[in-house]
Amino acid sequence: MADLFDNLPGLDPAPPPAKSAPEPAGHRPLADRLRPKTLGEVIGQEQVLGPEAPLGAMLAAGSLSSLILWGPPGVGKTTIARLLADATDLAFVQVSAIFTGVADLKKVFEAAKLRRGQGRATLLFVDEIHRFNKAQQDGFLPHMEDGTILLVGATTENPSFELNAALLSRAQVLVLERLDLADLERLAQRAEKELGRALPLDGAAREALLGMADGDGRALLNLIEQVAAWKTDTRLGVEALTARLMKRAAKYDKSGDEHYNLISALHKSVRGSDPDAALYWLARMLTGGEDPRYLARRITRMAVEDIGLADPQAQTVCLHAWETYERLGSPEGELALGQAVVYLALAPKSNAGYAAFKAAMAEARKTGSEPPPKHILNAPTRLMKEKGYGKGYDYDHDAEDAFSGQNYFPETMKRPVYYTPVDRGHERELRKRVEFFSGLREKRRRGEGR
Repeated sequence: MADLFDNLPGLDPAPPPAKSAPEPAGHRPLADRLRPKTLGEVIGQEQVLGPEAPLGAMLAAGSLSSLILWGPPGVGKTTIARLLADATDLAFVQVSAIFTGVADLKKVFEAAKLRRGQGRATLLFVDEIHRFNKAQQDGFLPHMEDGTILLVGATTENPSFELNAALLSRAQVLVLERLDLADLERLAQRAEKELGRALPLDGAAREALLGMADGDGRALLNLIEQVAAWKTDTRLGVEALTARLMKRAAKYDKSGDEHYNLISALHKSVRGSDPDAALYWLARMLTGGEDPRYLARRITRMAVEDIGLADPQAQTVCLHAWETYERLGSPEGELALGQAVVYLALAPKSNAGYAAFKAAMAEARKTGSEPPPKHILNAPTRLMKEKGYGKGYDYDHDAEDAFSGQNYFPETMKRPVYYTPVDRGHERELRKRVEFFSGLREKRRRGEGR
């Protein structure tokens, strides 16, 4: 039966013809040579691989479910999937959503069915699974349900946004994290042992090299391979290292999950009154290539939502910064955005206006057909006057304190309170006005002070 599988995509190919001499190990990339042979050799990811973690518990129970491995590049998604197949004696089949079409998947499913008929299950690893469209994702469902495949998908994007709810309901999502400096140092030491020599770097340069990897283990091994190839008898410092190596670009996808993570970090740093953190996340987005106009729009939104009337000048500062950027462009105009972010972070905060508007919108949706009270309706015609339009209206400028205290809500509505100013910034003064008018309204209701 083996010949039935030879030409199907995603299956391990037939063994190559014997060579006269084995290929020297040194010709294999370092990342491939250091690929873990067991799950215990995987560096990091204790939150999913530890004895009490999801995968540790599944393996201990001898029951592995379909999985979605969500995490940044170079943290071991492919390696973990392959080792899970080894640990459970499943046939490992790997496909990439970038290069695989519906016809290819059908062949993979057919081969898995034949393999199941021979008594062996299949772990199908789908790299970049978020790149499959809805129809392609739906195609996995019947084969997952009847046991033809155990699906392990890998994605760098948020599964909540990129994967079908039906697929997510049949798989457990495990979050893999970027490697921290301690993990990267362990990986570097493992690489030095494989190479048989220490890297020609001093302490500061070694730390800089780990930083260049930006939490990506595969990227670190590629950098180490470059450094190890340098012919030098001295330990190089940071300046020599950065002169020989181009700094790795930070991971940032303007349309992906990282985009939403960073704008969330910027917004919450402003809301939390931390100008330094706010500037950092603004800089991260700008260096990642984010459109400054998008940032100008979001910064203005922060002024409206989180500062509001506690500092009415905040919106003006943002709009002026936006206009300044439009006139100066990059990079000079970006300084105006940075100054606006600092202003917002240090401004008094209030979402009272935002909360009041949302409450009013919700009430309007409930009572959308209720008419205004007749006494505040204009009566330009005789018929309207006869119907009582405008009757009993009190002109506020003729009243004491220029305040009549009349009801302006629909007559069937109990008077609500939407706006409750905070005791901060300019809203401290607005709070006094709200309380003043509320007191006058109560007096007018009781017939006093007229």
